[in-house]
Amino acid sequence: MTLDDFDWRRERLHVPMRKGGHHHLYPLTAAAGVAVIEYLRKGRRPSSDRRVFRCVVAPFGPAEHHTVSQRAALYLRRAGIDVRRAGSHTLRHSCVQRLVDAGFDLKTIGDFVGHRQPHTTQIYTKVSVESLREVALARGEGAL
Repeated sequence: MTLDDFDWRRERLHVPMRKGGHHHLYPLTAAAGVAVIEYLRKGRRPSSDRRVFRCVVAPFGPAEHHTVSQRAALYLRRAGIDVRRAGSHTLRHSCVQRLVDAGFDLKTIGDFVGHRQPHTTQIYTKVSVESLREVALARGEGAL
C-alpha cells in the first residue's frame, strides 16, 4: 500500500489485491485516516519511500505480506487464540465468517473480499456450532 492509495478528498482507500492483480475501493473513515496520519508522523521511521508500512527493525524496508502474517500470528498467540494456522488469513476468515453469520448474501461478501467465483465464498457457509446448539437446546418446534 502506498500513500497514493489514499483518496483523502473522496474519503476512499484503494486496496491493491495480492492475488489476480485486482483492487478494491473502501470507505476511509475519519478514525482510520487519523490513525494512518499518526503512524506516519510518530510511528514510522522517516523515509521518502511512498509505501506506507515499513519494518521497524533493520533493514527497515517495506513490510511485505509475510511480515504482516507473522505479526498477526504473534498477536493471535499472545491473545490466547489457538488456531491451526495462525496468521493474517485467520483475520480475513473471521471477518467473512461474521458477515455470513450476520446474514449478508454471498455475492456481497465475495465482492467485499475479492472472490471472483461464488463457490469460493461458499466455503465460509459451514454450519455454526453455536447456532446448532441454540436450536438443539430450544423447546418446541417454534425454535426452528
